[in-house]
Amino acid sequence: MRINLTSIFVDDQDKALAFYTQVLGFVKSQEIPLGAYKWLSVRSPEGGDTELSLEPNANSAAFAYQQALMSQGIPSTAFESDNLEADVKRLKEHGVRFTMDPMDSGAVRLAIFADTCGNLIQIYQHRKK
Repeated sequence: MRINLTSIFVDDQDKALAFYTQVLGFVKSQEIPLGAYKWLSVRSPEGGDTELSLEPNANSAAFAYQQALMSQGIPSTAFESDNLEADVKRLKEHGVRFTMDPMDSGAVRLAIFADTCGNLIQIYQHRKK
């Protein structure tokens, strides 16, 4: 078994695709129309099999879950960075709003930002020993 797909709820799939590709730098992997919504996923430009599905939060349970995480300041997911400080600087230059600036936490250094689609996202870098 392996993880090839994970998902995050978003309030607008087109806005999410723009943010995740144009701001974060991921590449579109799949876009398949499914009625009012679509199967929409992105992946790292560095390759690999893992995709992030940008799921609509149209279901009331999904919307409530997303809102609860946001209101409690809990990230919906986390992305690993090879250079946290450079990524934070680049994202801030794109106008990304951080709710937590880089800080050390155990074996990692991390920061948290809002993705403009209803989620907080944690980015982290393993600290050198």
